[in-house]
Amino acid sequence: MSITENLLKIKNELQENVKLVAVSKTKPEADIIEAYNSGHKIFGENKVQELVDKHEKLPKDIEWHFIGHLQTNKVKYLAPFVHLIHGVDSLKLLKEINKQGAKNDRILSCLLQFHIATEDAKFGLHKEEAFELLQSAEFQNLKNVQIVGVMGMATYTDDENQIREEFANLKSYFNEIRDNFITGDYFNEISMGMSADYKIAIEEGSTLIRLGSSVFGIKFYTKF
Repeated sequence: MSITENLLKIKNELQENVKLVAVSKTKPEADIIEAYNSGHKIFGENKVQELVDKHEKLPKDIEWHFIGHLQTNKVKYLAPFVHLIHGVDSLKLLKEINKQGAKNDRILSCLLQFHIATEDAKFGLHKEEAFELLQSAEFQNLKNVQIVGVMGMATYTDDENQIREEFANLKSYFNEIRDNFITGDYFNEISMGMSADYKIAIEEGSTLIRLGSSVFGIKFYTKF
């Protein structure tokens, strides 16, 4: 199926409160334009330079999400235009995002990334670390950052019960933060679910799913 057909099929299955982030990392501009021309405007990238290049060349009403692990020294390149930063996992990074937000006269929206998987390799905060961060005076003094939700990646496994439990844990963290730390209506996003597990994620409360191969198919591109 074409990219347009893939998008239509997926969106027809989604509940009204679930948004699709089309993961366009490594994909050529032509593929993104095909998705854009079908009416889709939310795209996710995990490399700063690639995102900056695509932002410069592609339509300006695209809503760019940064979904990778963000280094503090790269924040300045995204701050002028990024819509949402998915993977914030330290106060140090938040302070830099705040600094660059102030320089650009923007309040930058972020998600707190939690470590919900059993694999060591995945980034993210543990519950106690996150709650300590949210209670700190340093965090509360950040005026150019807004935490709008949480994000997490489940273990790469065929065990659907384990995946479901990990997503349920993330939803419980979201609820605890909303009940105890961030009460504003803007705190409303749960970013979880990728091509292999997004249907389980939606059942467990996801509002943002990050899909690459389900949208663009599996192709191999050569960079010259």
